[in-house]
Parts: sequence; structure tokens; C-alpha cells
Amino acid sequence: MDIFAEYFFQRALIGGVLIGLMAPLLGVFLVLRRLSMIGDTLAHVSIAGVALGFLLGIYPLAVGLVFSILASFAIERLRRAYKTYAELSIAIIMSGGVALATFLFTLGKGFNMDVTSYLFGSIYTLSWTDLWLVFGVTLVVLVMLFVFFKEMFLIMFDEDAAAVSGIPLRFLNLLTTVLTALVIGVAIKIVGALLVSALLTVPVACSLAVAKSFRHSVWIGVLYSEVAVVGGLVAAGVWNWAPGATVVLMLITLLIVTLLARGRRASV
Repeated sequence: MDIFAEYFFQRALIGGVLIGLMAPLLGVFLVLRRLSMIGDTLAHVSIAGVALGFLLGIYPLAVGLVFSILASFAIERLRRAYKTYAELSIAIIMSGGVALATFLFTLGKGFNMDVTSYLFGSIYTLSWTDLWLVFGVTLVVLVMLFVFFKEMFLIMFDEDAAAVSGIPLRFLNLLTTVLTALVIGVAIKIVGALLVSALLTVPVACSLAVAKSFRHSVWIGVLYSEVAVVGGLVAAGVWNWAPGATVVLMLITLLIVTLLARGRRASV
């Protein structure tokens, strides 16, 4: 338990708790609007930005964040162009992100491009600059969700009715996508681009299995997320496991236990 006295582990815990808070808060809106795959898409685009940051000698996480935000605008533009096939926008941007990242990796051969930490997560290497960026994004997400909670709730269940009632549908759709881009952009160094969407979706899946109302599901999702993040980081620190993978595996374990417990109650 001496690991709690280490500054790198303290920074990791703070960063993990912040991501564990905002990811499921936003994820519940994505899951219920059937946009779960948007996290993977923006993560792949972010990795392309990280690779470009290494090539240009610019702070990689910031470049990845910019790429993620630009991709969010592109997704919304394509969703409007293909209204009947809205999910096509996600597939197009994901393909472009993977292709661009691969191309930049090829250009970066021979350069010091250590993108492995962004692919699989490297929460123990969080700097204070990284932590302040995560804190800033967390603050933005919390404020936006608080201000537009009612409107986003209405859009989530019936976009047509929300539009008729005068809710700015286009703005709120774009806001949701941009907020997702911000969360993904800062979370890839914590759990990695290959695992980051799990923090958006798995806690929500757990909460939907036991929640009695929408608000109930939001806070239960946060609880599941924080238990997995803190428990996963402590376990990884003590036994020298991969922290990002440990957090996600703990989330999956919590989901399995929750579903088994629900099934047992239903059979009684």
C-alpha cells in the first residue's frame, strides 16, 4: 500500500476519478440514442492526431483532442447528409481515422513516436499538464450537462417531438458529439484508444440492468464507473498489472455479476 504515497499514483487516481465521473454521465445519452460506437470512432481519429503531434513536436494529447473535435463536426455533417443511414457517418469517420493514423505512423518511422501509451493507456505517466486538461474537460462536460440536461433528455427519447417543441436539435446534437470528442480526447492516455469506449458504455449497461428511472441510471452508472476505476487502479498498482485493461476487465466483471444477480432475483 506504499504506492498511495507515490505522486504518480496520486495523479493517476485523480485522473481516473475525473474520467470515471464524466464518461458515464455522457455515455448514458449516447447509449440510449444508439450511438455507442461513436467512442471507438473518435478514439481512432484521436490517435491520428497524437501521431501528428509527435511528428510536429507538439503536445500530442492536445493535437489528438483537436482531431477528435474536428471529427465530431464531420460526423454531425454526415449525419445530416445521410439522415436515413445516420450510422454510416460513424463508419466513414472511423475508416478515415484508422487510415490517417496508419499513414502517419508510416511517416513517423525513424522518429521518436511512442504512441503505444495512447493505444493501450498509460495512466501512471500522467503529468500535471495532462491532469489540468482532464479537469478542464470534466468541468466543461458537467456544466453543459447541467445546463442542457432537460433538453438532451427529451431529444434522447423523441427527436421529432423535441424539434417541434422548439428545442435547438442541431445545436444539441453537435454539443453531444463535441462533448464526446472532448472526453475521448483526454481519456485515451488513461485507458487507451482501444479501451476508452468501455468507460462510456459498460457502466451504463450495468446501471440499466438495475435502475428504476433515468436519473437513477445516471448516478448508478457513475457509481459503477468509479468503483471499477479506483478498484482497478489499486489492483494494477499492487500487482503490477496493466491499469487500463484492469479497469475495463473490472467493469466487465461488475456487469456479469449484476446480470447474474438480476437473473437470480427474477427466477425467485
